[in-house]
Amino acid sequence: MAGETKHSYRELEMLDAIRRVGGFAKNSDLASTLNVSEETVRRTIKALSKAGSVARVHGGAYLVGTQSDPSFFKRIEQHATEKRAVAKALLREVQDGMTLFLDVGSTTSFVAEELRARGALSVVTNSVQVAQTLVGHNNNRVYLLGGEMHADELGAFGHVAEQQARQFCFDLAVLSADALHPKHGFLYLNRAEAELASVVIGNTDASVVAMTHHKFGSKAPHQGFLPHRIDRLIVDRAPQNSLAQQLESWGVAVRNISDEVLEC
Repeated sequence: MAGETKHSYRELEMLDAIRRVGGFAKNSDLASTLNVSEETVRRTIKALSKAGSVARVHGGAYLVGTQSDPSFFKRIEQHATEKRAVAKALLREVQDGMTLFLDVGSTTSFVAEELRARGALSVVTNSVQVAQTLVGHNNNRVYLLGGEMHADELGAFGHVAEQQARQFCFDLAVLSADALHPKHGFLYLNRAEAELASVVIGNTDASVVAMTHHKFGSKAPHQGFLPHRIDRLIVDRAPQNSLAQQLESWGVAVRNISDEVLEC
């Protein structure tokens, strides 16, 4: 057909590899799967991106023009530097052998990458990307919750996911949120995500929210749990004024990683 893009064998092989894992893959995983260097993967992905077959995101690529083209990947790219810094700080909260819950937040996807430095973890998640990042690595055991898949989150939600989450006892729950409001606390755009977070909070010894300062003071329609249920908030910039006062009144400890960097 006239105008049809012609791909090399390597490009077709990479497209097939991305398709087989659900439409998104990290460069490191593609290199391992195809037994090539990450530099070869990056060159091939760059060519596929120019042809319009994939879109490049931080550390990987996803297929364009399919259900694997959700807003989730665009959110990963927003404030990526700050999200990675928060994720690196959160790694200090995790020891080998712990049982963790990780949700579908874009910051949580950076946390999953950092957790590859730990071993023998039992990780429960409703995020396809988190599961893909940690499964088969350092003797981790990964449990992917079932339920209804939401394409824009690449995650499972609903009654099945909530029932399965109740079967675990977590050492630490790593959560995200779409907003942090001084009156209402941690809020979500997605009701199902809020409800799952509420279930997880009831089954964990400790809970951490990881987010960037861009969500401070904003609002969203759904509250999944009362803010005092959160033990720590890890952020790239300290909350100010009424929000800082409310967090203190709720008993939420704040780790401002910008202060930690200055102290180094």
